[in-house]
Amino acid sequence: MNNTILIHFSGQDRPGLIAELTAILASYNTCVLDIGQAVVHETLSLGLLVEIPSSDSFRSFQDTLVEKSAELRLQVSFTSIAKTDLDDWISSQGRDQFIVTILGRAISANDLARVSAIIAEHGLNVDRIERLSGRLSLAVHTPDANACVQLTVTGNASSEVAMRAAFLATAHDLKIDIAFQRESIFRRNRRLFAFDMDSTLIEGEVIDELAKLTGVADEVVKVTESAMRGEIEFQESFRRRVALLRGLKETRVRELLDTIPLVEGAEQLIGTLKMLGYKTAILSGGFNFFARHLQKRLGIDYVFANDLDIVDGVVSGEVRTPIVDGARKAELLREIVLKENISLDQVVAVGDGANDLPMLGIAGMGIAFRAKPLVRQTASHAVSFLGLDSLLYLIGVRDRDLSAAADAVKNGPAIPRISCY
Repeated sequence: MNNTILIHFSGQDRPGLIAELTAILASYNTCVLDIGQAVVHETLSLGLLVEIPSSDSFRSFQDTLVEKSAELRLQVSFTSIAKTDLDDWISSQGRDQFIVTILGRAISANDLARVSAIIAEHGLNVDRIERLSGRLSLAVHTPDANACVQLTVTGNASSEVAMRAAFLATAHDLKIDIAFQRESIFRRNRRLFAFDMDSTLIEGEVIDELAKLTGVADEVVKVTESAMRGEIEFQESFRRRVALLRGLKETRVRELLDTIPLVEGAEQLIGTLKMLGYKTAILSGGFNFFARHLQKRLGIDYVFANDLDIVDGVVSGEVRTPIVDGARKAELLREIVLKENISLDQVVAVGDGANDLPMLGIAGMGIAFRAKPLVRQTASHAVSFLGLDSLLYLIGVRDRDLSAAADAVKNGPAIPRISCY
């Protein structure tokens, strides 16, 4: 009769440990049912669920592993697994799996405690924890550092809406970001990132900056803020604001191209996405002249925005149709998906205003980035405290992946596509 045994090793990690331990398992014709390993600060924790063909050989098998573990300076323990427990383990593989990502400038024990408490309260179990960000030194604290921990959890999230609400409230309280995703093949195979432009890819709103040049800043800002909060229908607000720009010289308009900075992490994110083979798009309720400028600077694949009507060298104050509003953004996103022959589930859409909600709602992952309260509460994900480059963690990209890719670029060979698990 076969014995099912859980073996756990712990101790100082070094190269070759797995080879030496599994060689012993192989010599006893052992079947490995499950295996998992983690290394934290050079300390190994290795678990193997194994099936030993004969109970007669278990004592010899155990003695050999104990002797080898002592030689390797490892602690080893053995736990016999009952058939009923094994059957439960096999049947549990049908449970839903989710990814919880915690992002912040630093991640404290309190952050982990609060997040894990929410997971436990909703009946889910943490199966795996991994740090995706680089190693941080407390001795050299950098205020713009990224810290990210990813938890893989399993169970039946029957109260998924309540769980998301708890994460959102906790994130606001702790000044961190928490993303909750259902694990699926689409999460690991995103293909397109679609961005709003104003206050998402760039700091501020182009139309507000144009208003400053025209001398009508206060009037335009009031309408802009009201529209972003969803209080005024976008098309009406857009017409009102453009009308206030009447008479502004084209030469003044062009001055803005080099004065509005990119949002933190924008170049890193777009550059990495291009390197990994993703398509990118700008779907903006702002203006084409600035969106095309960003397209050239960043290498964006698709750009759709509104034309600023200029007649005889001055802004006419008239609006050309169709206006790119919320509904149009969603329509354009569907067109791009069709052209690229991908699924909407493979799309990540990013925006901050109420007019972004339609495209955030149809994308596989809709992210409210540094967004207005209404958008944060409505979108499936919200990132408020880090830069745009932190979105790479949400598709499973680790900092060490990027370091390896950068080295490959420096040394010359072509870059293979990084697998995002």
